[in-house]
Amino acid sequence: MITVKRLKELGCDTDKGLERCLGDADFYLEFIPDALKKERYEKLEALINSKNLDAAFEAAHGLKGILSNLALDPLLEPVVKLTELLRSRTDTDYSELLKEMWERYNLLAAEM
Repeated sequence: MITVKRLKELGCDTDKGLERCLGDADFYLEFIPDALKKERYEKLEALINSKNLDAAFEAAHGLKGILSNLALDPLLEPVVKLTELLRSRTDTDYSELLKEMWERYNLLAAEM
């Protein structure tokens, strides 16, 4: 089971995340599994790969909001990059950013 201490060790800004949850660590930690639902990331990747950039932007933007609120910074970084490229509907090779997203996702999800 993930702890606030372990999230901090992994580079998350847990002080900021806890502040948003009124300092309640248990409350904060309740949201982590939902933020790390694999289906969210699989959907984003599938939308990008199918060139549905409008829907991919919406998926990335939603993930960005969740990760930002919980201050899961390691995973937030590649999602922000994806979101900004998708915001302008940039038709590019997203594979490196997706790879980075999955590496960071796996790092955090392994703690669940």
